[in-house]
Amino acid sequence: MALQVIMHLHNEDPFLAEIEAMPEPTHNFVKVTNPRKRDGKPIPTLTDGATAVIYPWTRITFIEVLESAENADPADALMGFFRENSRR
Repeated sequence: MALQVIMHLHNEDPFLAEIEAMPEPTHNFVKVTNPRKRDGKPIPTLTDGATAVIYPWTRITFIEVLESAENADPADALMGFFRENSRR
């Protein structure tokens, strides 16, 4: 199962992508698939139809790993805010 991530590159806007597994400390690069802007639009610096990109660690500032819908706790989705109105 692919992990959804937000890639933060030096001097570029962050973008969404998927990775197959967490990169190992010995890896020199990170391969991402389905790169796209946060709003789902294509990234203008990539060629149309590009489905995978390999970035060296020297270009990556950090990677955010997003929680998938399958792993999310259903109780967290029910969280809400309320105010008690006991003084009326």
